[in-house]
Amino acid sequence: MTSHSDDEPSAEPGSAEQHPARRHPSALSEFEERAHAARLDLEERATAARADIEEQLHHARAQFDATNEKIQARTGRNLLAAIGIGVLLGGAFLASLIVLKWVFILFGAALIAFTTLELAQALRQAGRTIPRIVSAVVGVSIAPVAFFFGIEALWIALVAAIAVVTLWRLAELVLPSHRAPTREVLLDIGAGALVQIYVSLMAGFYLVVTGSEGGEWWTLAGIIIVVSTDIGAYAAGLSFGKHKLAPTISPGKTWEGFAGAVAAALLAGGLLAVLMLGQPWWVGLALGAVLVVVATMGDLTESMIKRDLGVKDISSWLPGHGGFLDRLDSVLPSAIVIYAFFLIFAS
Repeated sequence: MTSHSDDEPSAEPGSAEQHPARRHPSALSEFEERAHAARLDLEERATAARADIEEQLHHARAQFDATNEKIQARTGRNLLAAIGIGVLLGGAFLASLIVLKWVFILFGAALIAFTTLELAQALRQAGRTIPRIVSAVVGVSIAPVAFFFGIEALWIALVAAIAVVTLWRLAELVLPSHRAPTREVLLDIGAGALVQIYVSLMAGFYLVVTGSEGGEWWTLAGIIIVVSTDIGAYAAGLSFGKHKLAPTISPGKTWEGFAGAVAAALLAGGLLAVLMLGQPWWVGLALGAVLVVVATMGDLTESMIKRDLGVKDISSWLPGHGGFLDRLDSVLPSAIVIYAFFLIFAS
């Protein structure tokens, strides 16, 4: 009888039958080559995808920069910086009105301080001797007085502020470097009074309204309408502007832009009267109509001041906007309108 070991010899340890990889070394090499090729292909595709995304981003950035340059060439403003500053100031404004109303005192006081400083500085560059720090301090002091004590206190505070600025200028006459002919001194006093009336008094009306019961909503609605007029004028003027509104005062303003401002003011006024102020729609239309005229006149007035001073912007403190007064030129005179409508309809 033949034994089983004679028919099928047993495999020795370490032989090819016990280690298939050794029996087929080419299969492992082929697998590694395919894995390496797949990894290279994946890396190439990832690199190509990244390059494509970077190219698209670069193209989009180039298009945005080109558009921004065209807008800046036409309007003289950096669009991205202007939007950023606008959002920042708008957020602070909303927070001061909606979260804690008394915080609006700090917001208003800060705007008064910066605006009086830059206007006083601009007038000093034009040859007027105005005490800048004193003008800012007395202007800031008007904010809490108007907020807590109302319109009568606002007028008293204004007179006191002008008196302090005037006396300070007269006291400076003892210094040889500040002496000047009587006419020049009177012009300096007039310029100092102008700063308080143009900035502190106008801002004070907002503080009077905001300090009154429910007045914060009228302040907010009025500012929204004024901002809407600016946006409407900007968009319409940029898209359709051809006919100059006041070429000798402000070459960038057009009748088409003014029409856009009117449309935006009426729409915003009508909606806000019903949805925010609890007033009939026609009150909002009237408020929008008056505000768009006053805001436009305020803008043109500030343009005249800058033309007389020989400057493009009052200052460069706000990138993309110029100075605080460049952004508040239409907002400040609108305060009288908002106060009048609040007095008539909200009372």
